[in-house]
Amino acid sequence: MNQYIWLKFLSKKLQAILMASSLFCLFIPFGTKAQTNPVILVMGDSLSAEYGLTRGTGWVKLLEDQLHKEASPWTVFNASISGETSSGGLSRLPKLLEQRKPGIVLLELGANDALRGLSIQESNRNLRKMIQLSKSSGAKVLLFGMQIPPNYGQDYTKQFQELYPKLARQEQVELVPFFLKNVASDINLFQADRMHPNEKAQAIVFKNVWGAMAPYQALLK
Repeated sequence: MNQYIWLKFLSKKLQAILMASSLFCLFIPFGTKAQTNPVILVMGDSLSAEYGLTRGTGWVKLLEDQLHKEASPWTVFNASISGETSSGGLSRLPKLLEQRKPGIVLLELGANDALRGLSIQESNRNLRKMIQLSKSSGAKVLLFGMQIPPNYGQDYTKQFQELYPKLARQEQVELVPFFLKNVASDINLFQADRMHPNEKAQAIVFKNVWGAMAPYQALLK
């Protein structure tokens, strides 16, 4: 190979290298822009699914508004379904974790278990598994404490109330001590069915949740 041919070969080689480098650089900003915002996944029942409320007036929307107000990059995906039980939530959770890849999971389930007379042991197993699956995916968890009226029997009512703080302590996750604090005792804050909080109650419910999210405030920036 004479000197002219060799130089021509090197020139083509150099052009190919420079072109490949340029294409690589073009893909770097594209990859950065394609990243999605971190997600808060809400797993709840009718209390989080805006049952009986005008769309966009529930506590989950108030959470979204608060994040927007603080210019937080986090978004909220509300996977709550009216009538949902802990077993139903558990069956749906793996796919949601895979699809949404949340950084935080808000777990508001169990009340319908009690209304249907399911055993405390079953609720405990389902909620524990949901917490463990969420943690294994890399998500932080906020468990919502629930309570039921005393007409379900003193023992059952007490065991149900103690279920949530015990789970939070054992699984080392954050807890909303009582989701309906300052709401449950005021009949004026409920819809006609006397089971679901009305629109006026949503700001109070949101305050309960937001206060319990204090350990995650730095993460939400």
